[in-house]
Amino acid sequence: MDVNVKGVLNGSRAAYPYLKKTPGARLVNIASASAIYGTPDMAVYSTTKFAVRGLTEALNLEWEQDDITVSAVWPLYAKTGMLDGVATSGTKKMGIKLTADDIAVAVADVVERERGKVAKVHQPVGLQAKILYAGSHFSPAWLTRFVNAKLTTDRPVRP
Repeated sequence: MDVNVKGVLNGSRAAYPYLKKTPGARLVNIASASAIYGTPDMAVYSTTKFAVRGLTEALNLEWEQDDITVSAVWPLYAKTGMLDGVATSGTKKMGIKLTADDIAVAVADVVERERGKVAKVHQPVGLQAKILYAGSHFSPAWLTRFVNAKLTTDRPVRP
């Protein structure tokens, strides 16, 4: 909570005066594919990433008048120190395919995106996150819940 929620809140607040002085400024938050649907066995982590999702959406609207675009990148599991020695049902089933460089490229793509194009507030990173994110927009909520649970937990799940 301190890093994933308070860190993003305080960092955004601290950056705001500088962003406001910069024409066409952009703030990119790091969310997670765990913000697509609540992730079993990672409830607190998923909660923090939903908070980043909501904050990003709200600030993107609030700061639009100041010519600040706020976006978030949504990686799935990435090969970083955070996952060293971590083995969850999700990492076993889906693997850890992304690197820190993949996420850095996604952030750079968001920052360099041409102004005037339709604003994409959320940017899934990697094929798996893109499929899950797109699927969440086209499938009924019960199906999104079921698929997410099947991919991330060994617990029995009802459709």
